[in-house]
Amino acid sequence: MDVVDARPILAPFVSFLCAGLVFAVGRSIFWRRFFTFLAAFIKMGLVLSMLPGTLRGVVYVYDFVEFTPGIGIAFRADAYGMFFALVSSTLWLFTTIYAIGYMQGDRDRVRFFGFFALCVSTTVGVAFAENLLTFFLFYETLTICTYPLVVHAETPEALRAGRIYLTYTLIGGGFALVGAVMVNAVAGTLTLSQPGILSGDLGTPTLAIIFTCLTIGFGVKAGIMPLHGWLPIAMVAPTPVSALLHAVAVVKVGAFGVTRVIYNVFGVELLGVLGFTVPLAFLAAFTIVASSTIALTQDHLKRRLAYSTISQLSYIVLGAALLTPLAATAAIIHVANQAFAKITMFFVVGAIARTTGKKHVSEIDGIAARMPISMAAFTIAALSFVGVPLTAGFITKWYLALGALEADAWWFVLVLIVSALLNAGYFFPIVHRAYFRPAKEPWPTLEEGRRFETAKTLLFPIVICAAYVLLLGVTAEVPGMPFSIAQVAVESFFAGGGVVP
Repeated sequence: MDVVDARPILAPFVSFLCAGLVFAVGRSIFWRRFFTFLAAFIKMGLVLSMLPGTLRGVVYVYDFVEFTPGIGIAFRADAYGMFFALVSSTLWLFTTIYAIGYMQGDRDRVRFFGFFALCVSTTVGVAFAENLLTFFLFYETLTICTYPLVVHAETPEALRAGRIYLTYTLIGGGFALVGAVMVNAVAGTLTLSQPGILSGDLGTPTLAIIFTCLTIGFGVKAGIMPLHGWLPIAMVAPTPVSALLHAVAVVKVGAFGVTRVIYNVFGVELLGVLGFTVPLAFLAAFTIVASSTIALTQDHLKRRLAYSTISQLSYIVLGAALLTPLAATAAIIHVANQAFAKITMFFVVGAIARTTGKKHVSEIDGIAARMPISMAAFTIAALSFVGVPLTAGFITKWYLALGALEADAWWFVLVLIVSALLNAGYFFPIVHRAYFRPAKEPWPTLEEGRRFETAKTLLFPIVICAAYVLLLGVTAEVPGMPFSIAQVAVESFFAGGGVVP
């Protein structure tokens, strides 16, 4: 049931307004933090206020402006969009707390927090986009808003990373635009409100071109190999930005776009006949294994996490490509499961760098004695990515395996097993070094003669996000939890009503 409501447009507008206020107050630390936290709480309140209706099947819609008949900027908070927006708005709050502590005394904090808010605004705009035009506008705005964050340090390395980032993502945006234009030309609509808007009567070649353009366009940000090259290089950005890129904004928006193409542009019925998602599933499986293999060789902590992200994002793509309800459930819930586990890891790595100056795996022997709470949180996130029961990652792997069997594609279960072993191979050595190897030298402290964990503004988000990893693992069947929203979304994707070729 569709209900006209302004909240789907107010949610992205709040953080957009926050960015303007941050730029306006300039160097006033008090007002910058006040507006940032106020916007974060208002945004979360707006999203949460729609949750009861979403669980009842209500979809909140709002038409902002129509340029020509059927083409305009419109917003739609369906179950999948709500799921993504809920994750984004929650993590924006925790990332903001972390960033305040991490960026203390850093350069250009006004620019940093202003564009930080703009990134979240565009992310929620993508989540609530009713059509491909609205999606594309926010998708490309996200690219522009993220660039100043990637090049924040303005070193030659950072500027090079920014150029590579723009090259990849703007080319990807071009493919997405071509695909969207073709969709409008052949379907007469750009809406994402249906389980499929294209018809098999259009012919396989035309549909193949559309699918390829849209998948490449969104797959760039999703890090699908070989479109992933920008992502490890972008790790030169400050850790809060890396956390934003990997858990909240850019890469997750790419994966979200790919799933929208599968479920809302083509629909499972049409793709089931065309078979376009079969090669996509194998490409996702290759990305899962190949990027995990590369992660084994990375000594730099953030680069190891970057290749892990590339692998984990393809779980979402693989789940969507299998075209079964159980696999779709895994794809959607992994949006949250990956986000909270990966942001925990980035927060810990950033805290280690800020507290001890260490940035490489080979440098953290005995770090658990110096930072026990942080490393406990990292260990929880590592167990989740491996798929240990009672963690969020186990829920993803369980449903993805069931979805693969449901699709009569048992070989993808083998991919999940190999992936779990590889995850253990590049995360457990970090845990082993931290807990079971003696420190090579006394750990530095921030205050003479005092040994403590790290700054409270860094530690608090670490603990909360690690707790979420466990919470999502043990409350999957609890009504009102994210899993319930995912089930509502899956029902809408597989309820029929799509175009039968």
